[in-house]
Amino acid sequence: MAVEEDAEQSYLPQKKKSESDEDKRRKKIIPGSLMKALMRPGGGESNPSDGDQVIYHCIVRTLDGVVIQSTRSENGGKGIPVRDVLGKSKMILGLLEGIPSMLKGEVSMFKMKPQMHYAEDDCPVPVPSNFPKDDELHFEIELIDFSKVKVVCDDLGVLKKVVDEGQGWESPREPYEVKAWISAKTGDGKLILSHTEGEPYFFTFGKSEVPKGLEIGIGTMARKEKAIVYVRNQYLTPSPLLPEIEGYEEVHFEVELDHFIQVRDMLGDGRLIKRRLQDGKGEFPMDCPLHDSLLRVHYRGMLLNEVKTVFYDTRVNNQGDPLEFSSGEGMVPEGFEMCVRLMLPGEIALVTCPPDYAYDKFSRPPNVPEGAHVQWEIELLGFEMPKDWTGLNFQSIMDEAEKIRVTGNRLFKEGKFELAKAKYEKVLREFNHVNPQTDEEGKVFLDTRNLLHLNVALCFLKMGECRKSIEACNKVLDATPVHAKALYRRGMAYMAAGDFEEARSDFQMMIKVDKSAEPDATAALAKLKKQEQEVERKARKQFKGLFDKKPGEIAEAQVEDRGGDQASGSENQKNSEESSSSSSDGVDESQDVHRAAAGQPRLGWLYNLWPPGGRVLSALGLQRCTIL
Repeated sequence: MAVEEDAEQSYLPQKKKSESDEDKRRKKIIPGSLMKALMRPGGGESNPSDGDQVIYHCIVRTLDGVVIQSTRSENGGKGIPVRDVLGKSKMILGLLEGIPSMLKGEVSMFKMKPQMHYAEDDCPVPVPSNFPKDDELHFEIELIDFSKVKVVCDDLGVLKKVVDEGQGWESPREPYEVKAWISAKTGDGKLILSHTEGEPYFFTFGKSEVPKGLEIGIGTMARKEKAIVYVRNQYLTPSPLLPEIEGYEEVHFEVELDHFIQVRDMLGDGRLIKRRLQDGKGEFPMDCPLHDSLLRVHYRGMLLNEVKTVFYDTRVNNQGDPLEFSSGEGMVPEGFEMCVRLMLPGEIALVTCPPDYAYDKFSRPPNVPEGAHVQWEIELLGFEMPKDWTGLNFQSIMDEAEKIRVTGNRLFKEGKFELAKAKYEKVLREFNHVNPQTDEEGKVFLDTRNLLHLNVALCFLKMGECRKSIEACNKVLDATPVHAKALYRRGMAYMAAGDFEEARSDFQMMIKVDKSAEPDATAALAKLKKQEQEVERKARKQFKGLFDKKPGEIAEAQVEDRGGDQASGSENQKNSEESSSSSSDGVDESQDVHRAAAGQPRLGWLYNLWPPGGRVLSALGLQRCTIL
């Protein structure tokens, strides 16, 4: 059977490889237009190929021996060999075809017809001034070296040749601290810099402390890697390492990346900085506690004052025991947890944290003043990943799901809606791999999944994300169209979004599908009616006499209306907060509307003033919710 399948595969039409520009150019070559004469044999057995950097000297002569152009200093050139990348650099056709036939160290003479050099139609290389492009010429080529290189910049301004492979795969980036041994030569081999003794050169990535091209190249290197970074003049910028760059067409930097210290700007604005003091064990970030885990850490907290006052030390204030906490549950300040998630076991890091990610939004120690910037020196001792559900029976899976749901409910009641939502969504993701085996298991599974979706919907509503709340409710109604709780919650989301007709439809449907839900539906409809009336009253007041006023008077009228709106808006919010609804999923639904209230509705006479689907601001002065 396998043989038959292989036979069938061999008859399948093969996808044709797209033809490169170089291949199209090679088709122009006609017999006799390019001739090669070996002057000195090279060494080795391999020839350069696409992707290789080729380094060569070139002397161009007329057929009677007059030198027209040369890279060699003895023939009037600068003494700097040419560096091209086959398949990437713009080259004349004769060299594009001829150089791949050479060996390292070889010297050959290529006799070229005009169409093989600068007289080629659409030649990609500009013609030098006074160059006899219509003449047959001799090109003497010495292939000095060739090797694989990494094209770091698309314009070939920065290339990297790896000499010795490094360790791991992590590379430095802004604002890492880097130590490297560096020496540099000009294109003609003149040594202009040597930092290879004493201590490695230290610099901060992204601070322009080394030439731009060198920094870009080092940004592709791993620890202990040795490489040559070729930098052309457009990437040679002045720096403390190489202050003088005038007159250099290119510089070859020999680099050994000794070490780098991971420094991460966690927020991207320089306020929350994690600086690694001691490397941990494992590969970053695969061996970090990225997912919710049970973590064990020692830490010392300090105020950012002149004496770095220590306000807590687990080794002193916790009887020497480490702090144990579960990530994703809001048990430590947000900035603390963000940084620990990016640590390796055994790593020690120094975290500098602004007050809004430290203790301004968290239980503040008595000796930490309000608005204080702090530093934590954290050591991650280890962590335990959450239990893998693979191989568990159905009841065990549901027990684990319930534990996570209860944690989510606790976070919700603490007002940590984002964290609560993450817990519910985690279980829903795991449920994608659960297959109930009996009808009873299927019912339990469906009820639990619906409950989680509704909790997610309520979290979105509390966060002001009305449309996402509606989408979460739809997932329940798609599976159970007569789910009264989902209708109620979607109706509340519609009402918060200002879609009053859709909200009314859901509340009325509640009564039809579940008579026991009639009190809740009736209360919701009464609230809806009151809100509609309030919106229309405000709109009438705002537009009353508007079109009878002169342009200069309209702004004054709007200012006056705003003062009245604020008072009315406060009264409306107070009325809404007094209302509540029943809940069977362990989370409170009061104030659903006014925590996430949004755009002004389109109904009554006001409806005709606005285009359908337009974005309308709330006339109630409530929290904004965008209607798309």
